[in-house]
Amino acid sequence: MSDERTYSILEARGLSAGYGSGDAIRNVNMHFYDKRITAIIGPSGCGKSTLIRCLNRMHEEIPGTQVRGVVALSERNIFHMDPVRLRRQVGMVFQRPNPFPTMSIFRNVAAGLILNGLRGERSLAEVVETSLRQAALFDEVKDKLDQPALNLSGGQQQRLCIARALAVEPKVLLLDEPCSALDPIATAKIEELLLQLKDQLTIVMVTHNMQQAARVSDWTGFMLMGELVEFGRTDEIFTTPRDPRTQDYITGRFG
Repeated sequence: MSDERTYSILEARGLSAGYGSGDAIRNVNMHFYDKRITAIIGPSGCGKSTLIRCLNRMHEEIPGTQVRGVVALSERNIFHMDPVRLRRQVGMVFQRPNPFPTMSIFRNVAAGLILNGLRGERSLAEVVETSLRQAALFDEVKDKLDQPALNLSGGQQQRLCIARALAVEPKVLLLDEPCSALDPIATAKIEELLLQLKDQLTIVMVTHNMQQAARVSDWTGFMLMGELVEFGRTDEIFTTPRDPRTQDYITGRFG
């Protein structure tokens, strides 16, 4: 992994968010560097998923939520942007694969393009093939693009969801525990894919798996009880953490 610091394409400044009157995250300040993988780790209930859902305004889709502070995408406050336009630039893949159940593999990948009218000069077929290749799935499905997406295995479905997110050419890809429902073989394929994709876009990944964070990420943030305890290069977080709470977590003393 490169030690070179690139510019911050996405940044949280004083970000707090929660449900009702309570905060799930408090005063988070964090950079997400261009064409790098950032992992967010921490015990269950520490605010990881709330944080990542704030980065493309998915948090606001839940009734009764509130958010304060700034999230800047290329220096523009996302809370002043149209959420639909924002999510074209900041895509998201969820914990469990969620292909559209009534659609074919082809239509699943093309769905965002069709919905948003983003055809450009390339045909749908070209974009679908490119996206499936980017997701390392094309060779496995090229002869069954018209078949239901639910015919695919769990790992293939998750890569299909990644292809669907990539089809609209986002700047940032958010992944919330993308491998938690997958077996070790499928997990390894997803990790290999992420390492290939980071040459093209910025990746932010929530994971409960510290070994996974150590394997694939360039930067890591450790959260505890709604606060960002420590943020730094992954190798430093896992070998010489500055905060004793980080040390306690990565050595298994709690969590």
